[in-house]
Amino acid sequence: QVQLVESGGGLVQPGGSLRLSCQVSGIISSMYTMGWYRQSPGKQRELVTSITSGGRTNAADFVKGRFSISRDNVKNTVYLQMNSLKSEDTAVYYCNAVRAGSGWYWGQGTQVTVSS
Repeated sequence: QVQLVESGGGLVQPGGSLRLSCQVSGIISSMYTMGWYRQSPGKQRELVTSITSGGRTNAADFVKGRFSISRDNVKNTVYLQMNSLKSEDTAVYYCNAVRAGSGWYWGQGTQVTVSS
């Protein structure tokens, strides 16, 4: 059974930082493109950033220079480091794993709220 479990969300003040974790089980995450998505109320889910099995990263313009994705293949975990957080970053953040021919998996999400 494949599971992606996000953690690390919470309430943070504008300008603060958070690190989200996505613990993966049931698949070898290093063989997948891993991504972080987010969804705010009334909006569609959107890609934040991703990392391929080869280590190539991609990030949305709205987080470039502030957020970064990394992976620990030994721990089978993917991280999202979020710095200089803004109120508009408030959303539920989801971890995603995808590999051609192998499936598309989602975590349950973790809430990030940026507010003073």
